[in-house]
Amino acid sequence: MLAQGEAAGRWLGRIAMLVLLLAGGAAAAAGSHDRALHQGVATCAGSTCHGRQEATGPRVRQNEVMTWSDPASLTGVHSRAWKVLLEPRAQGIGKRLGLANVSTNPECINCHGDPAPVRGPKWQQSDGVGCEACHGGSANWLASHASVKANHADNLARGMWAMDNPAVRAGVCLDCHFGSDKPGQFVFHRIMAAGHPRVAFELDLFTSLQSHHDEDADYRARKTVAGGVKTWAVGQAMAVERALGLLPAATIGLAGPDYYFYDCRSCHRTFSDDPATPLVARSNAWRPIPPGQPVWNDEQMIMLVAAARVAAPDLARSLESQSRAFHAALGGDRAGALKAAAALKATAGSLAKRFAAARFDRAQGFALIEAVLVGNAPAYTDYQGGAQAVMAADTLLNALVAAGQVDRAAALALRPDLDRAYALARDANRWDAPAFRAALGQIASRARALK
Repeated sequence: MLAQGEAAGRWLGRIAMLVLLLAGGAAAAAGSHDRALHQGVATCAGSTCHGRQEATGPRVRQNEVMTWSDPASLTGVHSRAWKVLLEPRAQGIGKRLGLANVSTNPECINCHGDPAPVRGPKWQQSDGVGCEACHGGSANWLASHASVKANHADNLARGMWAMDNPAVRAGVCLDCHFGSDKPGQFVFHRIMAAGHPRVAFELDLFTSLQSHHDEDADYRARKTVAGGVKTWAVGQAMAVERALGLLPAATIGLAGPDYYFYDCRSCHRTFSDDPATPLVARSNAWRPIPPGQPVWNDEQMIMLVAAARVAAPDLARSLESQSRAFHAALGGDRAGALKAAAALKATAGSLAKRFAAARFDRAQGFALIEAVLVGNAPAYTDYQGGAQAVMAADTLLNALVAAGQVDRAAALALRPDLDRAYALARDANRWDAPAFRAALGQIASRARALK
């Protein structure tokens, strides 16, 4: 990523703590769907494999375990995922939920660790989200993976997960960083009411925070390098698809979806009976809903609309109309809401496939920045959409630099403006939509000058 200013660094640090506290990592398909033996981090940590104290290269750095286990770095949050369950905050959440021990309860450890159903002698719960939680149980591919003649295709054929594929990576990460239908991988509202942090997800940012390898020439020769724009776009589409796919299972009785799906601040706002106190009321033209109806958390939908307008304009109009229909249907009958959700889910799935096959060029990169910062500006009435917007601006700008399409020094001139937007999105309790939109407009103006 571009050199981060102080505000952005603090904001990203806060997101990293959410990564650690809310989900512990991408324990993903390592739930009930992964039946391969998990042999534990120690199996990967030999000095001739990934356990060296410094990078050696050129083919593999070989210090990946040290990076993963860094006790202070943002790259070490997965290794600390289980340990956080021993801390007072997690213990307090467990007490309020009536759980005897959160560090052993499946509702917690299935995301704060590797819930491997088949465990080898070196597997340890205390490793948190280890290698195999993200790469799959290694019993069938570890030996071939370590051989001199190893190649990526053989590893995948033997069961390693294709984490270089952004769609596969998104599916893995979403299991914990949004939720899944696997046991212990959904943060119901009752868990949040007990003190669990708000769940947030942006695939490219999370990838950057957890980068344990170099995408050098050797890596590019052996694996897919999707790039930041594609990773961001696929992640947004799959997040929408995942949320809508979970809706039927997490719709309880006639009360509607679990409150987890809604924008927290559509209900959790300060208010006063004093008539002299200004009423805090927000309307958003993107959502045709009456006052008082809880707002579905549409932060990813807003980003997806921007991506579709640029990369899939033939689907953009359907996406927008289906998004509005879905918001409206949530205030009506359950069957109507599920039908609207199914239509929107299908479009999101189509967009994920379209983005995965796309080759995003320089013009599209700039068009996406404009669509997010300017085209979507009226949608940023709420904190969660704004947080996604500033992450998107950073991701898209960095992608242009990484692809050699924008001069790094010229792009660095935008850092103060990005930091200002990060600072405005740092505290949800001080959300100022007009000021935030003005900050995005300034970024957009400076980004145009880079063309």
